[in-house]
Amino acid sequence: MTRRPETRRHRLPVVLVLPALAGLAFLLVPLAGLLVRTPWAELPELLSAEVGEALRLSVVCASLATVLCLVLGIPLAWLLARSGLPGRGVLRALVTVPLVLPPVVGGVALLLVLGRRGLVGQHLDGWFGISLPFTTAGVVLAEAFVAMPFLVISVEGALRAADPRFEEAAATLGASRWLTFRRVTLPSVLPGVVAGAVLCWARALGEFGATITFAGNFPGETTTMPLAVYLALETDPDAAIVLSVVLLLVSVGVLAGLRDRWISGPS
Repeated sequence: MTRRPETRRHRLPVVLVLPALAGLAFLLVPLAGLLVRTPWAELPELLSAEVGEALRLSVVCASLATVLCLVLGIPLAWLLARSGLPGRGVLRALVTVPLVLPPVVGGVALLLVLGRRGLVGQHLDGWFGISLPFTTAGVVLAEAFVAMPFLVISVEGALRAADPRFEEAAATLGASRWLTFRRVTLPSVLPGVVAGAVLCWARALGEFGATITFAGNFPGETTTMPLAVYLALETDPDAAIVLSVVLLLVSVGVLAGLRDRWISGPS
């Protein structure tokens, strides 16, 4: 008699299990199809030096974009979560616009601001001789533009969930705001920061639209893996499949490794 309620409590409802399985299949079957259609026998021939260069450029640019997002996004998340700034709702909506904005539109916006004739770019070019479009730095900026909202949302959620009493205790003990942020606030929201950084890196790694619009497609300088996949799809579908598989394996490997180490925690 005492075991029945326990058994019922752990029984999964069919009304939730079936849609969950359908959603899992919807996400995994296309990836499985990609692996099935991969020409494994021709893999060594299709993996050229250009593939390695594009992969290296993708990883480097995504990592630099993530660092830029951390430097700018963590203070921005703190501003949205903890400050009494008026109009935070509007500001939060503006920060999350890149999530719904077509990446190509983001690239056009970056061109209009940072291009040689842009609002800011013309001064960078005229005063300092700095031109950002169609360079590797342009790739980093384009990726950071579309990826930063993932970090800001994650860190802001962690800040809102954190217990403010520890910060208040540090303040009563004489700690400055900057010291409290470094020694109390930041460690308490570190899982949220790591989770946001992982999502940010993954989004930057797969960025295509803003990159090709703002940075163009120059082999060895701006041709990242997504751009290489797009170009190969037009001329050599087998090479495009191989490039897609390489990008998929790198993304899954990094995300799984980071999640197991920092996010999931002890079981």
